[in-house]
Amino acid sequence: MNEMTGAERKALIDDIMAKHGAGVETLGTCVRRLRLEVTGFDQETFAAMCGLSTRALYQLESDKGNPTLKTIDGVLRKFGLQMGIVAAQPKRKSTARFVYAKEQASAHAHQVMDSVVTKAATDLAPKRGTKPLSARQIDRKK
Repeated sequence: MNEMTGAERKALIDDIMAKHGAGVETLGTCVRRLRLEVTGFDQETFAAMCGLSTRALYQLESDKGNPTLKTIDGVLRKFGLQMGIVAAQPKRKSTARFVYAKEQASAHAHQVMDSVVTKAATDLAPKRGTKPLSARQIDRKK
């Protein structure tokens, strides 16, 4: 792992805290980033350093299980952080999901329109061995 300067380490920790505070990253994601990006330790080494089992650290990083406040505080203190109370951020709707759903709806609408146009074209097309329909005849068929 590349050695970080104190300023780089502080900037990274500030970035992780800001993303967690904004609700972009979960606590588990933040702990994982702190472990990997700041220390570079594997789970086993970091868990031993924090006095946790590897399984407990895995569950904390994957937002599973139910860690105690003492456990979370012990992990955060390794980075000079501590738990506290902050104002909740309003939940943001994911624009990515909306855009994806909109694209799916648009694709479905195009598919439906294509089938309608194809059906209309086959219904209005002259049958084999007949004359083409006039505009008046087409209007009557609709």
